[in-house]
Amino acid sequence: MIPLAADHGFLSPTGVEIAFLLVGLVTLGAAVITVTTKQLVHAALWLVVALGGLAVEYLLLTAEFIAWVQVLIYIGSVVVLLLFGLMLTKAPIGRSPDADSEHRGVALAVAVAAAAALVWVVVDAFRTTWIDLDGPAQGSTGVTGQFLFRHWVLPFEAVSVLLLAALIGAIVLSRKSEAARGKEQR
Repeated sequence: MIPLAADHGFLSPTGVEIAFLLVGLVTLGAAVITVTTKQLVHAALWLVVALGGLAVEYLLLTAEFIAWVQVLIYIGSVVVLLLFGLMLTKAPIGRSPDADSEHRGVALAVAVAAAAALVWVVVDAFRTTWIDLDGPAQGSTGVTGQFLFRHWVLPFEAVSVLLLAALIGAIVLSRKSEAARGKEQR
């Protein structure tokens, strides 16, 4: 008997690979809409779709713990904090003239250059890297927890402090001083 993996090649993708590609395209589309829409609330909602697509990609890569962290932390907390900040600062709900710029061409060129540089760096860095399939699952909770709390504790805590500072800043910006309230009532 010939193992199924021996016949598997680039021109005969599996169902998981096809699903990964389709979800990736939906996620890319949602990300593009997020940064191109002129309505801030719609951008936040498309961000939910993009981050949800990333969670599905993690599930397809059998990294269930990272997928749930993506859902709970990013979709559940960051997007709610973003929407909360938008409501507290009384950002416009409809089209915002501040969200439009004449520098779209320059922004697109910078984005394409940054994306090309990132792809080149990642491909160059992991060209000869192979995953040990006989060892513990790379997406398992134990391996992820050991790696996260051994190497990434400081950035993890820095992000939590940054989110707290953003929430406090949104609250401070939303409150008007007593003098400003008195002037408005006159």
